[in-house]
Amino acid sequence: MNLDTSPKLACPDLLRLGGEHPVLLGSRCTDCGEVYFPASEGCTRCCSTAMETFALGSFGTLWSWTIQGFQPKSPYNGGEAEADFQSYGVGYIEMPSGVKVESRLTLADPAQLKIGMPMVLVLLPYRQVPGEAPVYTYAFAPA
Repeated sequence: MNLDTSPKLACPDLLRLGGEHPVLLGSRCTDCGEVYFPASEGCTRCCSTAMETFALGSFGTLWSWTIQGFQPKSPYNGGEAEADFQSYGVGYIEMPSGVKVESRLTLADPAQLKIGMPMVLVLLPYRQVPGEAPVYTYAFAPA
């Protein structure tokens, strides 16, 4: 997928597009340096409200994972019927800042997922409504 074509995103405030890989966005307290994902309007560490957008990056390390084997309840809205649901991996990715991000994974095969493996941020089709452009979400794939 060409990231310069502005795909429709499920959560556009979480990503910056335009390079080889999407970049995950969070926030950082300008007073104490604490980093948050998703972005926060206030710091729970020092109680400051001096927050700035912070690029978490495109690469991280798989910290933990599981397989989502059943269709999640609302507010999940992948668009598929329960009978059409396909299992997917879910993991925590440790970013270079130390923040751990919960994310969908591109793999759902336990034999291919290893704690500590390098991961890269990608876009993944999330929902397709007939007659409309697909909606994408972020996910991590083995780097």
